[in-house]
Amino acid sequence: QVQLVESGGGSVQPGGSLRLSCAASGFKFTSYSMTWIRRAPGTRTEWVSSISADADSIGYSTSVKDRFTISRDNAKSTVYLQMDSLQPEDTAVYYCTRGWGTTTGGGQGTQVTVAS
Repeated sequence: QVQLVESGGGSVQPGGSLRLSCAASGFKFTSYSMTWIRRAPGTRTEWVSSISADADSIGYSTSVKDRFTISRDNAKSTVYLQMDSLQPEDTAVYYCTRGWGTTTGGGQGTQVTVAS
């Protein structure tokens, strides 16, 4: 079955960086776009970024554009999210999902907390 395991979260100060990873299994990774979403308490799920199967197409929400970078390693069935210049409003649980723009599903998530 589809399994997505997110990791790499943590607590950082504003302006800091983190790199999230999502290890995928149970499906043909090279055939699917992948997406990062986030959920903060009391807010709706927010689409963060998507990358096509061959990494030719990439999209970012306006809130993270120019600060976050999505990438993938198809040999490792892993998608990454490099997060730079983190701000308190980036605090959320981050999930990866299968498909372009998919905002449901994902694994257990990884908590990112940005605070001084």
